[in-house]
Amino acid sequence: MIGRLNHVAIAVPDLASATDTYRTMLGAEVSESQALPEHGVTVVFITLPNTKIELLEPLGEGSPIAAFLERNGAGGMHHICYEVDDILAARDHLASSGARVLGDGEPKIGAHGKPVLFLHPKDFNGTLVELEQV
Repeated sequence: MIGRLNHVAIAVPDLASATDTYRTMLGAEVSESQALPEHGVTVVFITLPNTKIELLEPLGEGSPIAAFLERNGAGGMHHICYEVDDILAARDHLASSGARVLGDGEPKIGAHGKPVLFLHPKDFNGTLVELEQV
């Protein structure tokens, strides 16, 4: 069911500064920023030969990563994203296995224009997992 690693997401308190760090210090290829109001974040993607890094900062006061940044002021790893062929089949299999799907359980469209779901970190060794349909 689980496919390739799509990206590792890092929550940052200042997206412009973090983007500049990756671009200037590491020489990374960085996308333009993209606001995702439905998810409460603004993101950029850093393209690597084998995956991507997603930098995300809160968008609005109701952002789900605001509390994360309150606990981790400098930012840090927020979630890991795996690709799946069929997100609904993956959701149903995981739910029947006891995993908790966050939100209402229905996929939302993510930053890549594809359906995504998030899985509770307590079910995956303390790591928030995002699934993205390819």
